Parts: sequence; C-alpha cells; structure tokens
Amino acid sequence: MKKLFLFYLLLFIGIPLWSQNQPILTLEEAVALTLENNFDIRIAKNDLKIDEENVTIGNAGMLPRINGTVTNNNTILNQTQTQAIGNEIEIDGARNININYGVGVEWTIFDGFRMFARHNQLKELQNLGATELKLSVLSRVSAVYQTYFTLATQQQQLKMIDSIISVSEFRLKTAKNRFTIGKASKLEVLNAEVDLNADQSTKIQLQEQYGVSKVMLNELLVRPLDTDFKVADIISIDNSLLLPDLLSSAEKQNPQLQLQYINKKIQEYELKQVKANRYPTVSISGGYNLIRSQSPFGFVTESTGRNFNYGFTASLNLFDGFNQNRNEKVSKIQLENTQLQIERQTQQIQSQVASLYQSYLSNLSLLELEKKNEAIAKQNMEITLEKFKIGSVAPIEFRTAQENYGNAVIRLTTAELLTKQSEISLKELAGSLTF
Repeated sequence: MKKLFLFYLLLFIGIPLWSQNQPILTLEEAVALTLENNFDIRIAKNDLKIDEENVTIGNAGMLPRINGTVTNNNTILNQTQTQAIGNEIEIDGARNININYGVGVEWTIFDGFRMFARHNQLKELQNLGATELKLSVLSRVSAVYQTYFTLATQQQQLKMIDSIISVSEFRLKTAKNRFTIGKASKLEVLNAEVDLNADQSTKIQLQEQYGVSKVMLNELLVRPLDTDFKVADIISIDNSLLLPDLLSSAEKQNPQLQLQYINKKIQEYELKQVKANRYPTVSISGGYNLIRSQSPFGFVTESTGRNFNYGFTASLNLFDGFNQNRNEKVSKIQLENTQLQIERQTQQIQSQVASLYQSYLSNLSLLELEKKNEAIAKQNMEITLEKFKIGSVAPIEFRTAQENYGNAVIRLTTAELLTKQSEISLKELAGSLTF
C-alpha cells in the first residue's frame, strides 16, 4: 500500500502520465518551416521579385525605342488600255510588287525630368515590396510564436490534469478498500468516483483545445494538418522591456509605419511627374529603309532605293483647359493625405504599444503572484495528501485541496501565456521580434 501511495505521489509532484513518443517540434524549427512554406510569405516574396524586375531604366522611359518594319504590297492587275492613236492593249495578270523594310529609332531625351522621377518611384515601389514582405514575415512569425506558446501552456495543463487524475484514481481505490473493510460508506466511494469523472471530463476539454491548436500551427507551417508532434513546454519571459525603448523602436522599425513613409515618397515622385508636363518634351528619331518595286508595264519596270531619315520633335503644352493646374492640386492634396496617414498611424501604434505595455506589466505582477499561489497550493496538497493517507482528513477537504492545486496551476500557466503574448505583441509592434 505504501509503494502504491508513493507511486501516485510521485506522479502528483512531477512525473505525469505523458506520452514520450511524439516528436518534439522546437520553436526554431517551427519558425524555419514558416519562413520556407507559409503561403503569405511566399506570395510576398514573389511580389517583391516583380517589383525588383520593374526597377529598370527602360521601364522608366530612359532608353530609345527601336522598331523594325517590313511592308510587302502586291497587286494583280487585269486591265484594258486604249491609246490616243487607237491601239488597244490588254493586260492580264500583271503583278506589281512593292517591298519596304527598314529600322526606325525614336528616343525621348528630355521630358521635364519625368523619367528620373519615374525611376526613383520604381525604386520606392521595390522598397515598398520589401517592407510588405517584412510585415508578412513578422505577422506570420508572431502567429507561430503565439500558437506555439499556447500549445506549451496546454501541454502543461494536460500534465497537471494527468497528475490530478492519478491522485483521484488513488483516492477512489482507497475509498473502495475502506468500504470493503467497513471503514467507509458507499457515499464516499460514489463521491470519489464523481470527482474522478469530473477530472476526466476536464481532460477531454483540454485535449480538444490542444488538438485545435496543433491544427492551427500545422496550417501556419503548411504541412499536413494531422501531423503529430509536441512542443517544448518551457516558457521564458523577457521582463526587461521598457516603454520608451519600445516607442522609439516602433517609430523607426514598425513595418506598417514604414509603409506609410514609403507611400509618401512614392507620392512625392508622382507629383514631380505631374509637374513635368510644364516642361517641353524633346525626342529624336531616325531610320534606314530599303525600297524595291516591280511593275510589268510603264516606263520603269523595276526600281530600288535606300534612304536614311533623321530629325527631332519638340512639343510644349501651352494650354489644356487648366487641367495641369488641377492635376497638380490633386497630387498635392494626395501628398498631404499621406502625411496625415503617417501621423495617424504613428498615434495608433503608440497607443497600441502603451496599452499593451500596461497589460504586460500587469501580467508580470500577476505571474509572480500566481507562482506564489501555486507553491502554496502544492504544499497544501502535499500536506493534505499525507493526512489523507492516515485517514485524519475528510475526503471533501482532500478534494478541495486537490481542486485548489489544479486551479492554481491553470491560473499560473495562463498568466505565463498572457505575459508571453504581451511580450510577443510588443516586439512585433516595435519591429524587434527576432526569428
């Protein structure tokens, strides 16, 4: 009996019934799989590749356009001609051939600096794509962190409920033995059985939540949703975060805010392109053509020729119904809106960081309190268990100590998770989440 009691006590204080066959997925492996496989990140990478391909001087309009042309016109002629002297000539199936082929060049050498503004705008669009990729990576990695540590918390709670169930089974067996020898009533056995069923019901609910979280993490990692694994259930908390540092980092590194800054630069270059219409546009052109024609009748039956042409074109918008003024005003208003969006985004991020930091501090305090509560509840459970062993404590008092310990563990693990989630969210907003 003492050996059996010791076995259950060891289960209670730290050797839970937990499967050791599941492969352990480390946080580093989860993040690596996400960066490699996640659909949102892969799409953002491809979008960035498109932006990189678009950054060329040709796309900005700085290079000449060269066209090669070939024209072949053929005519089959059936004709009757009456000359002035009265002679009549009939022509059947006469074929005229005219071939023209050559190369033409057209190059805009000045367009009011629009091409340079366009090239700079393409570079900023590339920066925009890179920042959008960073935002996608941060949000997906943050989701992996959140889900991973949720699983770690659920594993801890499952270990706890396994220990509680082991003690409840020991209590039920003890009650049955006492009932057999006439030292306990049937009511004690029934109460122990009801409490065991309640613990098993709690375990089923925890297993359901655990299974859902595993599916969510598998989805983020883009692997079969039924892939079985467990995570490392140690949660380390960074308690050194400071609000001024977070706000400063967010202002410099937050991807959403950086997107607004880049959008402002893009709009500035858009305004320059609109203003370019006030300047003249100068283009040069040239070409080289070969001409060949054949005709079976007439004074000239065949001719060939070569020609080279060149020149320039200059144009200036003198009046367009005041549309130029209107377009510039609209572009300036859009630029002003981008500045307002920066200010709005900055305020929103500062508000989010400040609010989350308050939650972070509260969770840190709550975590320390729950650690003390869990230690007290555990000590109380151990003392009550000793008294239950010698029959000096009522079953209901034993059950109360057991429930208090279980609730203390749940509160402690929940406080750990909430603190970790606050930490992750703060680092995500600050753009300093490492992976």
